[in-house]
Amino acid sequence: MTTSDSPVQEDELHAFVDGELPPERREFVAAWLTANPEQAVLVAGWQAQAEAIRVRYGSVSDEPVPAKLKLEALLRGERNGRWRWLAGAAAAALVAFFVGGAAGWMAASAAAPASSGSLTADALEAHRLYVVEMRHPVEVPGSERAHMTQWLSKRLGYQQRIPDLQTLGLTLVGGRLLPGPSGAAAFYMYEGRGGERFTLYCAKAMKPDSAPRFKVGANYAAYTWIDGKAAYVLSGPDDRDRLKQVSEAVYDQVNKPPANM
Repeated sequence: MTTSDSPVQEDELHAFVDGELPPERREFVAAWLTANPEQAVLVAGWQAQAEAIRVRYGSVSDEPVPAKLKLEALLRGERNGRWRWLAGAAAAALVAFFVGGAAGWMAASAAAPASSGSLTADALEAHRLYVVEMRHPVEVPGSERAHMTQWLSKRLGYQQRIPDLQTLGLTLVGGRLLPGPSGAAAFYMYEGRGGERFTLYCAKAMKPDSAPRFKVGANYAAYTWIDGKAAYVLSGPDDRDRLKQVSEAVYDQVNKPPANM
C-alpha cells in the first residue's frame, strides 16, 4: 500500500506527468522532485514530450471511432468459435495495419524536409524545457565559444555564427546539440541582467528563404526565418517589441551565405 510518504517509484513519476496521482501524493512527489534535480530533469522531458504529442495529435482523440473498426459485436460472440476466431483475426489485422502505418509515417517524417512550422514547434518545446534550468541549461558554456562553434558547425554541416548580443544586455549562457526535424540542430541560450532568457534554435532547411514570422506559444513567443541552408527560431518572453529587437540583431549577424564544411 502506498502512503503519502512512501518512496517514489518510476510508475508514480509517469502518473505524476499524466496527472493521475491523488492530491496528497502529488504534493509529496513534487517535493521529492525538488530535492532530486536529476529526476526532475527527466520528468520535465517527459512532460515536454507529452505536451508536444498533445499539441500535435490531441484532436485525434476526440474523433469518433469508425463503425468498421468497432469489434464489440464480434467479441461478444463468445458462443460461436468461428466468430471468436474472426474477432482475433480482425484484431491482429488492425494491429498490423496501425503498426505498419505508424512505421511508414515515421519513415516519411524522417525523410521529409524541415518546415518552418515544425521547426518553430520544436524550438518552442526546447525553449520551454531548458529556459527554466538553473544548473544545466546548456552542454557547453558561453566561455567556450570557439569550441562550441567548431563542434556544432561540424555536427550541423555548415558554419555556425553565434551572435554577440552584449549591446542588448544579453550574455551568452552557452549552447547544446539537439535533434531537429531533418537532422541535428544547434541551440543557444542568452540571459539578460534581469534574468530574462532568449534561445536561438538553428537547423538545416530545405525550404525557400522566408522573412521573419512571429508566433505566440504558451507564455513564450518566437520569430522564425529561413535563409539559405539554415532555418532560425529565436524564442523568448511574450514581448513582441523586445523579441523583435533581439531577432533583428540576430538576423543581422547570422544571415550571411553559410560556408560549406
